[in-house]
Amino acid sequence: MLNMTKYIFVTGGVLSSLGKGIFAASLAKILRSGGIKASIMKIDPYLNCDAGTLNPFEHGEVFVTRDGFECDLDVGNYERYTNTFAVKEQNLMMGSVYRAVTEKERKGDYLGKTVQLIPHATNEIKTQIRKAAKTTAADVLVVEIGGTVGDLESDIVLEAVRQMNFEEPPQSTTFIHLALVPTIITGELKTKPIQHSVKALLSRGITPNMLIARADVMVPKALREKIALFCNVREENVFCSPTLESIYELPLELVKQNLHERLAERMGISFTPNLAEWEALTEKTKKLSTAPAVRIGVIGKYAVAKDAYMSVFEALNHAGIHNGVRIDAELVDSEAIEKGKGTLDKYDGLLVPGGFGGRGVEGKITAIRFARENKVPYLGLCYGMQLATIEFARNAAKLEDANTSENNPDLKHPVIDLLPEQKNVEDKGGTMRLGARDVSVVKGTLAYKLYGSDKISKRFRHRYEVNPEYIKRLEDAGAVFSGMEPNQNIMKILELKDHPFFFGTQFHPEFDSRLEKPEPAFNGFVAAAKEKQGKR
Repeated sequence: MLNMTKYIFVTGGVLSSLGKGIFAASLAKILRSGGIKASIMKIDPYLNCDAGTLNPFEHGEVFVTRDGFECDLDVGNYERYTNTFAVKEQNLMMGSVYRAVTEKERKGDYLGKTVQLIPHATNEIKTQIRKAAKTTAADVLVVEIGGTVGDLESDIVLEAVRQMNFEEPPQSTTFIHLALVPTIITGELKTKPIQHSVKALLSRGITPNMLIARADVMVPKALREKIALFCNVREENVFCSPTLESIYELPLELVKQNLHERLAERMGISFTPNLAEWEALTEKTKKLSTAPAVRIGVIGKYAVAKDAYMSVFEALNHAGIHNGVRIDAELVDSEAIEKGKGTLDKYDGLLVPGGFGGRGVEGKITAIRFARENKVPYLGLCYGMQLATIEFARNAAKLEDANTSENNPDLKHPVIDLLPEQKNVEDKGGTMRLGARDVSVVKGTLAYKLYGSDKISKRFRHRYEVNPEYIKRLEDAGAVFSGMEPNQNIMKILELKDHPFFFGTQFHPEFDSRLEKPEPAFNGFVAAAKEKQGKR
C-alpha cells in the first residue's frame, strides 16, 4: 500500500474510439499484476448525469455497476481486465458536476461568491476524482478522460487535472496521451496528427509524460524518434498500441515495450508485472482461430452497432475459450426477421439481449419460437427472457394476444406487466430495478446445475416483470420458473424441459463474465451450441 494515491491521466487525440478505454484497462491490469492496487475512473464530458438515456447507436451499451449506476461501456472493460467490481464513483459525467455546483449555489454554500467554471466546477471535478480514489482504496487511480483534446466540452476537465498536477506531491501525477498515427493510401505512417494533438494539449497547460501512438501496425523506431522530437517527449517514453488479434493482448504488448519500467520510474514505485496466466489465456484464444466455428445469432434492433451489446459478445468469447471453440457471433436485425428476410437455421445458438421498446420485437419473438420449436439452444437476457415468456404464452399456453404492457397498455393478456406496487409510482425512474439483487434458485433445475447454488447475486436493469396472475397458467403449459426474488412471487429465470438449452434471465449475466472465468449461463449456452454444431 502506497502512502498516498498516485494518478495517471489518460487523454486522447485526433479521433474518438481509438481504444483509450482498453489502454487504461491494460495499464491497471499491468499494475495490479505487479501487486499495485490500481483502479480506473472514466470522466465523460457529456451533460448527461449518467448513461441511462444515451443512445446505444452512438455510445454503445449501458453498463450497470453492482451498486446500480448506469455508466459508460468502458467501465465494463475495466471490470473484465482487472477482475473486480466497479462502483458508481468510477464513472463521472459532467452533468452531475454542473448539477452539484448549482445545488451548492442554491443552498448558499459559496457564500455569495460569483459561481464560475474555475474554481467551482474544477473543484467539484477534483473532489470527485479524489473520492473515486478513496472509495476504491487505490494506490494508483487511472483516470480516462473521454473525448479528444480540442473538444470544447472537455476543456474544463483538462483544466481540473492540470491543477491537480500542481496540487499533488511530486511523482504523484502522470499524463499519458494516446493519439492516432494513421496509415495513408500509399502505406506510409503519418505523424502529423499526433503532433497537432500534442500541441493542442500543450496549449491547455498539460505536458504529456508519455505518448501512445495508436496505429494499425507497430510504429518503427525512426518514427517514434520523430514523434519524440516534435512532441517534447523523450524517445523512451513513446510507445505504440498496434491493432492486435485480440484486445486482451494489449497488456502483454505494453510490457514487451517496457512501458511498466518507464511508468515505475516516473511514479517512483517498484513493481514487476506477472501476466503469465493472462498470457496463457490469450495464447489459447489465438489457437482457436483455426478451430471450427460455433455460429451464434444475436437478435437485436441495433444491428449495425456491436458496441451496443459489447458485454454480450465478450461473454460469448470467454465461454468459447473455456469450451475450446471459436465463436462466430453475428448481429441479426430483428426488424429484418419481421419482414421475412434472412435465415435462422444456419445458427448453432440464438441469443436475444436486453432492450426497451416495441421496435423489432416481433422479429425477436419469431426467432425465439424458432429456437424453441427446432431445439436450437437459446439464451434470453432481460428483455430476451420477457419475450421468451410472451412467445411461450402465445404459442404453448394459447394466450394468443399475450404481450408486454410496455408496448401495448390495452392488452387482454399482459403476461409482462408492471407489478401492482409499481403502477402508482409517479417517478417512473423509481420503478427501475438497477444493480445487484439476490436470486433464489430452485434445486434440480438447469439454473441450479449451471450456478451450483440455491442463491446467486446478479445485476438487473429493467422495469417490467412476469405478471404473477399468469405464472400458474404458464407453468401448467410447461414453463419452468427456476429463479425468483427471495420470498417473493417475482420470477427471474425461465427455462424449459425437453429442450437442449432454453434459458432466460431477467438479470444481465453478461456483466459478470471474465476472461479467467466465463459466466455460467453463457458457458452452458455455448456448450449446448457446441454440441449442436458437432451434430451438423
